[in-house]
Amino acid sequence: MKRSVYFDYSATTPLDKRVLNKMLPYFSDVFGNANSQHGFGRNAACAVDKARDGIAAALNCAANELFFTSGGTESDNFALRGIVKANTGKRNKVVLSPIEHDAVLSCVKDLEKDGIKIEYLNVGKDGIVDLSSAEQIIDEDTLLVCCMYANNEVGTVQPIKELCRIAHGKGALIFTDAVQAFPSIKIDVKDLGVDLLSVSAHKIHGPKGIGALYVKKGVKIDGIITGGRQENGKRGGTTNVPSVVGFSEAVEILEREREENNAYILSLKDRFIERVEREIPNARLNGDRERRVVGNANFAFLGIDGESLLFKLDLEGICASAGSACTAGSLEPSHVLISMGIEEEIAKSSIRFSFGKENTKDQIDYCVETLKKAIEELSAVPLFKGESIDKKV
Repeated sequence: MKRSVYFDYSATTPLDKRVLNKMLPYFSDVFGNANSQHGFGRNAACAVDKARDGIAAALNCAANELFFTSGGTESDNFALRGIVKANTGKRNKVVLSPIEHDAVLSCVKDLEKDGIKIEYLNVGKDGIVDLSSAEQIIDEDTLLVCCMYANNEVGTVQPIKELCRIAHGKGALIFTDAVQAFPSIKIDVKDLGVDLLSVSAHKIHGPKGIGALYVKKGVKIDGIITGGRQENGKRGGTTNVPSVVGFSEAVEILEREREENNAYILSLKDRFIERVEREIPNARLNGDRERRVVGNANFAFLGIDGESLLFKLDLEGICASAGSACTAGSLEPSHVLISMGIEEEIAKSSIRFSFGKENTKDQIDYCVETLKKAIEELSAVPLFKGESIDKKV
């Protein structure tokens, strides 16, 4: 019987059974609309308030600084469009890294059509934003600086505190998409110094379709979804009570178990990287070796077509990714790798493996052995014609 191995935790995670059990009563028993004024509504509203308090405490912010959304994409759009809409005036520039999630990049392109000036920070081959370029590009015309806390493709962790210092020194606001960072990095918005931050439940074994945006008190932001006064008047729409409750439960479990899970997942990743680099010729780790989230290993297999390799892995029951699930189906090489200065042929040979707490060492070893066999079968038609490249970026 064919094995089934899931190594795509950066795309999504399985719902924790404890989270599901917490959610179940709010589908049928406590089913009221949280904005209704009767007892059924008040019971639902009480659950939402408790959940908001729990998530806010984990992020070290006030409950009224946290707004529920449908997920990371909406949170990112809310941050960008809401800030631009609410802060028309002299400042009309948005500065961002070119390796942002497509939810940010696509939104910014739309804002550019409306007259907002856009400038991009430089990113090194290690996948880390160049702070010297930030010092030069962020100026008195800059309204907002956007840089994701941890990259969704190569896992690199960005110097957000330093970017905050630069942005605030010029009077600009700063927003970070922390969706990929939240699972493994303890987030304290006050310590980071950010003005806005987005998180999503389905990356931390919570339900899909629920996320949140932190907005620092005093920051002017407009809503982008109208039609109701929910979320303090900033986001219309009936509150998704079961998912809000599930999100809070997932956060509570995460905060309690993160350290233990991180140690275990890191041991799996280290085993995978060590075996791949030792046993597979022309395998190169993309992104900084140390400054990355614990579960990410993005490899280029030089001379091999990444999509063909993914197909062979899938036939053997191994689920991995060529990059972000949100851009799956694109024939273009990863914009993240290209922005890092990696050649197109190498980018097209790259695979993202992302590990979680349910994975095992046996699965790691099975994947490496399957990779070796698949690469051997595919290597008869080499696609990469450049010189060999050092594995250590």
